[in-house]
Amino acid sequence: MTTSGTAGSNPPIFYTVAEAARILRVDVATIYRAIREDAFPAVRLRTRYVIPSRAVEEIVRQASESGSVVDVARMTAERRSAREFERKSGGAW
Repeated sequence: MTTSGTAGSNPPIFYTVAEAARILRVDVATIYRAIREDAFPAVRLRTRYVIPSRAVEEIVRQASESGSVVDVARMTAERRSAREFERKSGGAW
């Protein structure tokens, strides 16, 4: 599954905030607010944010497969906890 608009081309590694908002059909301000609240995965490059395409595709996949609400803030917190555990334990178990 790809969420890029161009068939046959390589999907992007990152989306702009506007692209991610368009894919998820939310306002750009909603994405920025979630990023600032540390409730949405993003990479900050100086004053700009980009969204990993894998994160957007994972949100779409989970919503499609579960048929229920996907809590992106919880997903982000779980990943953050896993990374913190790995950092403190010296690696994956």
